[in-house]
Amino acid sequence: MKPPSPAHSITIEKNPNRVKVTFNGTVIADTTRALVLHEGTLPPVQYIPREDVNMSYLRHTDHATHCPFKGDASYCHVSAGDRTAENAVWTYEAPDPAVAAIKDHVAFYPNKMDAIEELSQPLYQ
Repeated sequence: MKPPSPAHSITIEKNPNRVKVTFNGTVIADTTRALVLHEGTLPPVQYIPREDVNMSYLRHTDHATHCPFKGDASYCHVSAGDRTAENAVWTYEAPDPAVAAIKDHVAFYPNKMDAIEELSQPLYQ
């Protein structure tokens, strides 16, 4: 594994906003506990605790990737109604210690979801 460095920085911070993920008109995740991972020049990624994801819409796949900074990622399809987004979610089951905070969290590809919204309103009103 490669540690984060000035040439490839990784920071993780709590998102102060509510984050809601929808697919095919269905709320897949809704949380006030998202983490935002900033990695180098890549767009920020919302990592959502599994407890705040309706896991019944996710189905594990055999797809896997390796990041030299974060570790091995496993993937899930998202299915709601008559639509499926393949390998639309990833998670690090055993992330590198430098990014241990994202363990037990999932991330969604924004281009495969209807929306990943950041809302300033509370989860429960």
